[in-house]
Amino acid sequence: MAPIQATAPVIPDHIDETISSIAKLRAEHRNKATKLQRMVDSMVKLVGRPQFIGVISLVIVGWIGVNLLSASLGERAIDAPPFPWLGEAISLTSLFMVVLILISQEREDQLARHREMLILELAILSEQKIAKVIQLLEESRRDNPNLRDRHDPEAETMGQAADTQSVLNAITEQPVPRPE
Repeated sequence: MAPIQATAPVIPDHIDETISSIAKLRAEHRNKATKLQRMVDSMVKLVGRPQFIGVISLVIVGWIGVNLLSASLGERAIDAPPFPWLGEAISLTSLFMVVLILISQEREDQLARHREMLILELAILSEQKIAKVIQLLEESRRDNPNLRDRHDPEAETMGQAADTQSVLNAITEQPVPRPE
């Protein structure tokens, strides 16, 4: 029996162009990063892996074990209980991790803001195009002698492009519901 070969799904050109545009946006964002930003992103990726918890746990257990073993063998422990150096090292490491994550998050927020603006611009453009299509359909309906002429106030309203400033004003004037 011959093996069944899976064929890759055919992606329409407009979807392929959209995927390429998104990839280009991400690539541009990545290429604009400074060497320091790329280094911070790499460190955050390293810290964000589940294995990092295991490594930190092993280091802490090893530190405690070496110091307890030294004390039990009569040697001077580097960091005797209650392990003040370990506590300071953990605090310092936590501070660095928080700063690294915040720096990395700010870069990701930049990309998200760019995406939001792109989505907003495309939504406004789509709304304008849809309004134009409705206008053309209504005009065609009125001009076609085979169709009964009737007044459609909803289509007339929908055929007008939204005034984005008026929509924004209406949204900002709405009272914010308070949780009960």
